[in-house]
Amino acid sequence: MMMLKTLLITSLLGWVKCQESQSMTSEEKTVIRDQIIEMFDHAYGSYMKYAYPADELMPLSCRGRVRGLEPNRGDIDDSLGKFSLTLIDTLDTLVVLNKLDEFEDAVRKAVKDVRLDNDVVVSVFETNIRVLGGLLGAHVMADLLRQRGDRMQWYQDELLHMAKELGHRLLPAFNTTSGLPYPKVNLRYGVLNPLSRTGTESDTCTACAGTMILEFAALSRMSGESVFEEHARKAMDVLWDRRQRGSDLVGTVINIHNGEWVRRDSGVGAGIDSYYEYLMKAYILLGDNVFLERFNIHYSAIMKYISQPPLLLNVHMHNPTVSVRSWMDSLLAFFPGLQVLRGDLKPAIETHEMLYQVTKQHKFLPEAFTTEFRVHWGQHLLRPEFAESTYYLYKATGDPYYLRVGQSIVEKLNAYARVPCGFAAVQDVRTGAHEDRMDSFFLAEMFKYLYLLFSEKSQLPIDIDDYIFTTEAHLLPVSLSTTKPPCKSNITVRALASSLTQETVPVSQEEDLFTHSCPSTETLFPNNPSFAKTIRDSYKYLTGVGRAFRPLPVREIELPLHDNGMEPVEFLKSMGISLTPLNELSAGDTGNLKEHKGVYRVKLVAEVSQTAEEEVVPHVVQLISPPFLGRTVLTAGPAKFGMDLSKQEHGVKGSIVKASPYTACGPIDNTVELKGRIALALRGDCMFAAKARRLQEAGAIGIIFIDHREGSNSEETPLFQMVGDGDSTEDITLALVFLFSREGAVLTAALEEHHNVDVLLLPKERQLGHDKTEKHVGMNIKLRLAEEGELEEGAARGPTLEFVLEKDEVLLQEEELGEERQSQQQQQQFCAKATENDRTEPCSADSSQTPNSGPNTNP
Repeated sequence: MMMLKTLLITSLLGWVKCQESQSMTSEEKTVIRDQIIEMFDHAYGSYMKYAYPADELMPLSCRGRVRGLEPNRGDIDDSLGKFSLTLIDTLDTLVVLNKLDEFEDAVRKAVKDVRLDNDVVVSVFETNIRVLGGLLGAHVMADLLRQRGDRMQWYQDELLHMAKELGHRLLPAFNTTSGLPYPKVNLRYGVLNPLSRTGTESDTCTACAGTMILEFAALSRMSGESVFEEHARKAMDVLWDRRQRGSDLVGTVINIHNGEWVRRDSGVGAGIDSYYEYLMKAYILLGDNVFLERFNIHYSAIMKYISQPPLLLNVHMHNPTVSVRSWMDSLLAFFPGLQVLRGDLKPAIETHEMLYQVTKQHKFLPEAFTTEFRVHWGQHLLRPEFAESTYYLYKATGDPYYLRVGQSIVEKLNAYARVPCGFAAVQDVRTGAHEDRMDSFFLAEMFKYLYLLFSEKSQLPIDIDDYIFTTEAHLLPVSLSTTKPPCKSNITVRALASSLTQETVPVSQEEDLFTHSCPSTETLFPNNPSFAKTIRDSYKYLTGVGRAFRPLPVREIELPLHDNGMEPVEFLKSMGISLTPLNELSAGDTGNLKEHKGVYRVKLVAEVSQTAEEEVVPHVVQLISPPFLGRTVLTAGPAKFGMDLSKQEHGVKGSIVKASPYTACGPIDNTVELKGRIALALRGDCMFAAKARRLQEAGAIGIIFIDHREGSNSEETPLFQMVGDGDSTEDITLALVFLFSREGAVLTAALEEHHNVDVLLLPKERQLGHDKTEKHVGMNIKLRLAEEGELEEGAARGPTLEFVLEKDEVLLQEEELGEERQSQQQQQQFCAKATENDRTEPCSADSSQTPNSGPNTNP
């Protein structure tokens, strides 16, 4: 078997000389590399100037985000632990970018200022990959520089001691019967302590439990305490044991106490992604064949059921031939990079090219997009996964095309995300509106991958091939498997029996050339240096961006599919058959039909209608209790499940009550207050459907979900329909609507001020007062110019409308008129008479006798 080091595909750098026009000179690469350095300086410098020691920078506000001082964003804030998150996450990036002076200064700050015993509840997953991984990666870099003798001579493993302390503070999360960790932990009080304010959660995501092994094993190997690696291995064993044995797939959310699946949809994106990544990388880092064998079995299942190049779908783990949703999330953009490590370049190139075409269409990868490449969720958080896969593909192929892709990432970040105080996330790629956040992973990952993409090995201060990237792009040395002893109680050994703690690993039935080693360049590119281009060209205009689609001449065949629905069309599309309406066949094409071989036109013997994209029907939350009385109307989004408000003649009316907990992701504490009322629940932590079931069980008659993304609003962000969790939602029958953050703030402020607020949930077109015809009231108004204080006799007895004209103001342009004309002007009467066409007409002089000008007139 090849040495472990050869598993890093980066050794393939520069082999292929692609014959494309995208070639890039060394001077061009230097310019872009310097541009990346300048961008990093702008982002990191803004954090240090405006935010440090806060966890993150708010680039629009030019200040730090301190948990508890800013509006709660739900589970997003669980990354923040008051431990200078961005500083810790950025440390080893400083070394990669050859900013060694800044690195040494930053390490001194971390050692001096950062505390880890804060009374704050944090995400176990995020704290592990960002903070523990950041401390370990920085320790490895500091130790390396110290050994070279010219820097860091003062360093005495302080970062490793901090990492060990943090590891012990995360360990209480593993105190479950299954061995799967709680999703959250209090850094000071753990999980079960009465002061911890956590420990009520019952579920965690697969990636949350399965993305601990690299950091925890590295901590064990470096500190000599095996307890960390033992717990991380146990969690991996449980996930492997709970896989669906028929499909070898795992679900997205699992119960941490009994190991039962809560969400059974399976993909390679959010909720599962880094579990697969850590199986492969745990083998590279630790040299344990068990992890590679498990990965290969999962990978075969992924390629059989989930991968439909260039798409990566989500399927049901128990019935993997059924796709559970029609959209993909941006986190799956890491997967082509993982496929490069696996040596499976063709699907990696295909999926990456699809993602690149989506970025061409929308500037950035939307947080979620449909299988037809439309925006499903328009947010872009400056995620680095696409840049990561671009880096891996360039290192594997040497194809300068991927340098051009990287250049486009740099240009779009500068053009659309750069702000005076850093780089801001994009609230919606369709509008370009910014969001006041710059997550720490932007500095930890994005700049690392971009800089490495445009750098030669000789230009780096370290040998990058000596390290494996964690999922947060922190650097761990691959030498750990040989220089540090493994954990003695390795529970993932081969055995004759299968159990939660001792698992037989079946041999993959379809092992290929790359099952246990990385491919050679001769195998990847057999006498074909343009291999990657050949694959890409098939997807070059996938989204329609770049040029108009010109169909090739085709031949016509008929398929007797007697069905008026869309199922035949979808079935054929899944087979890779592209359909075009017959009436689009131009007369000019018919003459060439017999000359073109191998391409056919499919005719469906059925009436197949083309349906437009589903329209989101706006709903409203109308405040109807005093003092609002229906005048305050908040635009809301509907749900695809629950009560159909369009069929409720008068909507759903009720008093609003905040759910406790506000996210409604744990047991509901205020069921008495919620019964018969409409609940307010914050988005985040768990699925909409899970919140709805809990609140419905608590007795709520409706739910208003409020967005946790600060500053989001219905004016700048298109409405969307909330979707379920992939399983049946027929059991959810209560009314559901969604408010963006700004509209939600109006509602919560009203509740805080008035305590008892009644609202009405209904479609916008049915809101109270919306369908009433305006009634115009006609009246005569008599105007007379008078000196200030002078009042017409008898006018004080009724309602008076007085116009005061200051003496030095000019109301009318004076004209030289005769005294008779002037006198006539002063006595002229006007009236605003409402006509059928809403025109305003002057009245005749006779109108002064109208009875409407009396003292009892209603003004």
